[in-house]
Parts: sequence; structure tokens; C-alpha cells
Amino acid sequence: MTDLLEPGQRDAWLAEIAAAGDAPTLKDVESRLLGKTGAISELLKSVPKLPPEDRPAAGKAAHALKQELGAALDARREALDAAALEAELAGGDFDPSEPALRDGPGSGPTRSVRVPLGLRRGTLHPISIVRNELVDLFKSLGFAWLDGPEIENEHHNFEALNIPGDHPARDSQDTFWLDDGNLLRTHTSPVQIRAMQRFEPPMKVIVPGRCFRAESVDASHEHTFYQMEGLVVGEGVSTANLIHTMKTCLREILRRDIEVRLRPGFFPFVEPGFELDVNCPFCSGKGCSVCKHTGWIEILPCGMVHPNVLKAGGIDSERYTGFAFGMGLQRVVMLRYGIDDIRLFMGGDLAFLAQFDEVSE
Repeated sequence: MTDLLEPGQRDAWLAEIAAAGDAPTLKDVESRLLGKTGAISELLKSVPKLPPEDRPAAGKAAHALKQELGAALDARREALDAAALEAELAGGDFDPSEPALRDGPGSGPTRSVRVPLGLRRGTLHPISIVRNELVDLFKSLGFAWLDGPEIENEHHNFEALNIPGDHPARDSQDTFWLDDGNLLRTHTSPVQIRAMQRFEPPMKVIVPGRCFRAESVDASHEHTFYQMEGLVVGEGVSTANLIHTMKTCLREILRRDIEVRLRPGFFPFVEPGFELDVNCPFCSGKGCSVCKHTGWIEILPCGMVHPNVLKAGGIDSERYTGFAFGMGLQRVVMLRYGIDDIRLFMGGDLAFLAQFDEVSE
């Protein structure tokens, strides 16, 4: 290196970096030192001209000098950014509640000084987007929005819903039990009972909320998931009302024409009970791995409210009938946006969430 550099050249370059008083000056220094035609590039080009026995040590020293100058440039740049930010914060016209400007294409106006820790506007989670749209839709149909506790007692979560202790349906709901005998609710259906105990028919309610089951996590199952419960009770309520409501809802939220089918399904709290399926959007009904090659995707269970459930809620089952449904919000979101792995919702991947920025505005 002594043959390639003039005496004191290294110290002079470091001093020049330390003396740069603003970002443009520092950028000019960086270009002259580390640019494609800069001093260090020329230095590296001269190494092969040395005697063979001197080349390894000279090349190693040249690369070490390049790294040293690069680190000095980064440190000076950070110091200049910090000083500029401190001066801006001290200014009388600075509003700390105003969102910071962002670098990069499509991010709005730019400024000559980079803000290291700029505030970035967040986006709604896709589940929140669809939940809010569903709430608005059902409210326009005359439904009231209710909520209920996530920590439930056994009576509201099971027994009042026609699921006694020895009922086999309990085996299909892997429950998180608490030490005090309560549990994390396995569905939003307990709010059906609370609604019927609180209000007189006719009633139309929806209950969006979080539920919990001790399930193994895979592409289509999560231990923490979101449902939207629906309940309609009144005189003369029939299966025709159920089908019309579901088709109206799903056509609006999935933003496409849909085909639906009802299959008989057993659920203790409805009689008769149905599985409602929609044609698979991933394969247009031709069959794929997502729909298990059936062309249909199960989207929600539904049916006419069981008389025992009406009685548990204090409703005259001889006079009133009703229907109920439990919609898996994650599944609706997956159908709407073409998402094929439920684990993406809980992974905290900001790049994944950022793509829903436009639809949340």
C-alpha cells in the first residue's frame, strides 16, 4: 500500500469525510472516493500491476481501506441526518403530529434531508376490511351489531345451544379450558342466547368476533379465528329467508356472481341444518387442491334455529321461528382476494398486509 498511496493520503481522505458539512458535499466526496471512477477504484485497478508476491497483501489492504472509508461515510451521513432532524424539531413551525414524508416512488413528496424514523401510515387488516363491509351490509338489511365475551361459561357456549355434556358434537370442538371452569369461546353462537334473553322478537342481529379452538395450524386451520354470527327470529321465518339473505350477502361481499348450494349438515343448535357452499373462485368450479377437487368450497354452516335453543333463550318456540348462520371471516377473505393459506393473516408480514392499502382507503 505504501507504493500505491501518497504519504498521509488515507488520513486526508478521512479528514475530508469528517469535514463534509451537508449531504450534497458528502455525496460528492463519496463519489470521488468510492465511485466507479473514484480513487479507490483506481487503487484496486493498480494492484495487478504490482509484482506477484506483493499483490495479495496490497489487494487485502486496498479492500480494508475501502471498507474503512465506507464506514466513515455512513457514520458522517447519520450524523448529518441527526443534526438536520434536530434542527427541524427545534423549529417553531414543526408539527410533531403531522405524518412524516416517505422516501421512494409513489410515497408522496420528498425532501433533501432523509428522516431516519419517519412515521408511515398503516393499513387495515384484510379481515377488518371485510368485517366492516359485512357490518355495513347487514345493517342496511336491518340487522343490529352485537358483541359478547370471549371468555364464556359452559352453559352459554354449549348447553343452551343444545350441546349437553355427553353430546358427540363437543368432541369436534377442541376447547381451551380455563382453571376456573370457564373457557375461551369456540364460536360466536353464545351471543345468540344472550340476544334472545335480552330482546323480544322480531330480532335480526349479527355478531362478528374472535373465537378459539385447540387445533393444529395448517393452510386452512388456525387456533385463533374470526366468525360472524347471524340470527333472525320472528313469526313466519323460513328457509327461503335464509337462502335469500345468504345469497345477497355473499354476492355483495365476494364482488362477483356466485352459485350456492345447500347440503344437509348436522349442528345441534339448528334443525334442519345445512352446509352452504359456493363455487370455487380458484378453479371456476373445475376442481383444484383448494376445493379438494370438488369445485365447491364450504363457506358457512346455517339452518333453522332448534326449538330447544329458542326455549333456552326464553322464546316461545310454538309462535316464533328463526334461522342462524356462522360465517368464517378468514374463509370469506380468502375467497374474495384469492388467498390460499390462512396462516398469512397472522404472520405479521407487512408486505402482505400493505397490498390491501388501496382497498382500505
